[in-house]
Amino acid sequence: MGKIFREYSKPNNASSSSTSESSTTSTSITETVNGSHQFKITGYSLSKGLGIGKYIASDTFMVGGYAWAIYFYPDGKSVEDNAAYVSLFIALASEGTDVRALFELTLLDQSGKERHKVHSHFGRTLESGPYTLKYRGSMWGYKRFFKRTLLEQSDYLKGDCLSVHCSVGVVKSHTEGPKIYSIAIPPSNIGQHFGQLLESGKRTDVNFEVNGETFAAHKLVLAARSPVFRAQLYGPMKDQNTQCIKVEDMEAPVFKMSRFLGLLRFIFSRIFFLLPFADVMLKPVLYHCFCSCDAN
Repeated sequence: MGKIFREYSKPNNASSSSTSESSTTSTSITETVNGSHQFKITGYSLSKGLGIGKYIASDTFMVGGYAWAIYFYPDGKSVEDNAAYVSLFIALASEGTDVRALFELTLLDQSGKERHKVHSHFGRTLESGPYTLKYRGSMWGYKRFFKRTLLEQSDYLKGDCLSVHCSVGVVKSHTEGPKIYSIAIPPSNIGQHFGQLLESGKRTDVNFEVNGETFAAHKLVLAARSPVFRAQLYGPMKDQNTQCIKVEDMEAPVFKMSRFLGLLRFIFSRIFFLLPFADVMLKPVLYHCFCSCDAN
């Protein structure tokens, strides 16, 4: 766990009442990315005499973004041991510098008694911390992993076969600050909904009468979108009959065009259809209503 320390100057009495301190936090997190691999060595007796320092390698496997491989030395790794021990190592098989990791090498008991031979970094306190591999080919393990004469008489060797299990925990660190969550706000579709309300004809409360034909709308929407309609429907000089507004000197087909493709459609849904110029000029009052609509 890490902390960021910030130094603050003590405010003087004159400014202490008008200033405030800000505080931030962050957390350093160090953990391991774990993975494992099981390596089966068959024909053990045929591998003897391979030569001191020569090994049998597992296939590479990935843990924590790095490739790894298990190296088994049937005649040992060191000349001074004179092939008396088998050696077992885990090696960094990809490019990397100062890769810190925990390891566990296990020779599996094949008798079913589960008396495995385990060498592990996991589950115990490490005085010097995780092991550091400096470069590709760096390895961790044991030159004297098992005395060969004892191994060949043990339950670890069965059917001329050995089985090795390796666990790797690559150390990773990162720092976390305060989490910031953002919610995408969808574009407004209220105009579409009002347009659908107009087209549906439901819950209408005002009618426009043109040459005996009636067209329905909603007063609140008209008043909210047009100051002229607001004054006509709710203002102090409002018409006496706000349930039905008569439009004089205009044929119903012309008004229907202006209503659905122009004025009312624009008021309700902000979808603008150009009206024929002559139609607009025929009715200056309606044109004023149209131009005064709040398009913001």
